[in-house]
Amino acid sequence: MASRSRWSALAASALIQCFAGSSYCFAVYSPALKASQSYDQSALDKVAFFKDVGANAGILSGLLAAWAPAGRRRPWLVLLAGAALCAVGYLPIWLAVTGVAPAPLPLLCLYMLLAAQAQTFLNTADVVTAVENFPDRRGTVIGIMKGFLGLSGAILVQVYRTIHIAPSTFILMLAILPTAITLLLMYFVDVHRSDHQRYNKKFMDAFSLIAITVAGYLMIIIICDQVLKIISSAVQTVCFVILLLLVLSPVAIAVKAQKTESMKQEEETRDQAERIGLLQEQISTNASSSSDERCQELSTGKENMNLVQAMCKLNFWLLFLAMSCGMGSGLATVNNISQIGGSLGYSTKETSTLVSLWSIWNFSGRFGAGYISDHFLRSRGVGRPFFIGVTLLVMSLGHAIIASGILASLYVGSVLVGLCYGCQWALMPSITSEIFGLNHFGTIFNVVAVASPVGSYILSVRVVGYIYDMESPPGARACSGNHCFVLSFVIMACVCVVGSAVAFMLFVRTRRFYKRVVYARLQSFL
Repeated sequence: MASRSRWSALAASALIQCFAGSSYCFAVYSPALKASQSYDQSALDKVAFFKDVGANAGILSGLLAAWAPAGRRRPWLVLLAGAALCAVGYLPIWLAVTGVAPAPLPLLCLYMLLAAQAQTFLNTADVVTAVENFPDRRGTVIGIMKGFLGLSGAILVQVYRTIHIAPSTFILMLAILPTAITLLLMYFVDVHRSDHQRYNKKFMDAFSLIAITVAGYLMIIIICDQVLKIISSAVQTVCFVILLLLVLSPVAIAVKAQKTESMKQEEETRDQAERIGLLQEQISTNASSSSDERCQELSTGKENMNLVQAMCKLNFWLLFLAMSCGMGSGLATVNNISQIGGSLGYSTKETSTLVSLWSIWNFSGRFGAGYISDHFLRSRGVGRPFFIGVTLLVMSLGHAIIASGILASLYVGSVLVGLCYGCQWALMPSITSEIFGLNHFGTIFNVVAVASPVGSYILSVRVVGYIYDMESPPGARACSGNHCFVLSFVIMACVCVVGSAVAFMLFVRTRRFYKRVVYARLQSFL
């Protein structure tokens, strides 16, 4: 990627996203953290809570993205801040775990908050840049960016398993690896507004295919390693090399796309000079300028609200409430999936496999929702809130299946919940950019994302945790049987139904806008 273009920006952003999700790896080093600091489960849960808040509450990153000096290099400041937070957060945690610089619980919670915040800065820069560079395919590029972020936890775990390091050293790796990759690639992550012209869709499809391939390959590795136990140390190394090649393959796509578009532009310029002459060339320049203005209009949307203006709109709170129901119940499920499996009689190996595969279902939802919603929006003008309503109904079904406690209910239910949970993370930013505009997109979608920890706290702590303790025998720390979680998941199923109704209300309110404005602009862009 010697030269920079929107394709090199997309490839660099994808690579950064592949290693940005360090918060998803908490389960790897949490036992070492708990043992080294002599924490009980309550103390560890507090650290985990600050991790969830930091990873989901990206208000600061959004504000920085909005206030950064305008220009193609604006994402650099956000990426630089994310890289700094990653190092500043994880290094003190590593020092505390290794005993070099012990830290009290409040200070360790602060370190974890800073480390997790790095993820929001990297994610905001990558997502906002991708949407600005490809405004007509925002659902697809958001799905790609969010999808790779969802896979990043599994990718980092594969690094951990391949190099055979201690959990404490893994914390040091989390401080160094994402930071180094971000600093190395941030030069290529920039905005190319003047580059908004027709492009070959096959290159975008190639990025999508790579994302699907990486997800499928990771699923095969996880099943072979954790279920079938057929991967030796040598095979693990080979598998990791193949994974690394797959992760790096977007670079080849970007190089080919740049070369193809450059050759096409040269041919068009040469033909134009030969056939039309100076007068026609001037007309063509004006037409190109008009096309750029149309693309600029497409990228900015009908309105460009700031955060305060957006929060004064009912649509903002409808979206926030729907996300609280969907993201909150999904996060509550994955946070308690080990305890659920234990109460239903699943082995430790089975529950750990479910946790590992969650990232695959999460990715599938993120990528699939972005791609499918893009297709229906471009072909039929169907507003994206419709898909939030549908996925929340499916998520409700997943919660109901888990609550049933029937054979393999946790497997089937976790697949449905994981898929639909991922869908919310692709649909919400796309909707935010369309109904509130791009000028303050990073800030607004990160504020809406706060719905995830808010919903998770209410449903995980106040519902799941409370009912679990209530159903546990007096004096016992564990609960066994379907009754431990059945009421919790019935409640979460009902919550998702409410969220679906709210999403359909948002769909009705924005249907005319999507049909008359967004759909019309997309058609004019073709």
